[in-house]
Amino acid sequence: MANKLTEDERRALTEDERRAALADLSQWSAVHGRDAIHRKFVFGNFVEAFGFMTKAAIHAEKLNHHPEWSNVYKTVEVTLTTHDVDGLSDLDVKLAKVMDGLAS
Repeated sequence: MANKLTEDERRALTEDERRAALADLSQWSAVHGRDAIHRKFVFGNFVEAFGFMTKAAIHAEKLNHHPEWSNVYKTVEVTLTTHDVDGLSDLDVKLAKVMDGLAS
């Protein structure tokens, strides 16, 4: 069952909040032409990459917030944005931090 969204999760980040989030998420970058963030994860092999995606999917489902992602062999590319608010939200920051933790 999905968690109930907080007020912060129901709105797009301000420009200052976006800058602070990107400063805190050093391996993520802004997507040109979109209010979204992107990161490429590279693992040792396909099994590690797929394992990461499986673990991340469980967290995404709990947040009821699903990434745009693709996997080719040992590489997983992820783009995060919140379609309900037409931009970056606190949910994207939370999921990015979870993914960073899973990858480390």
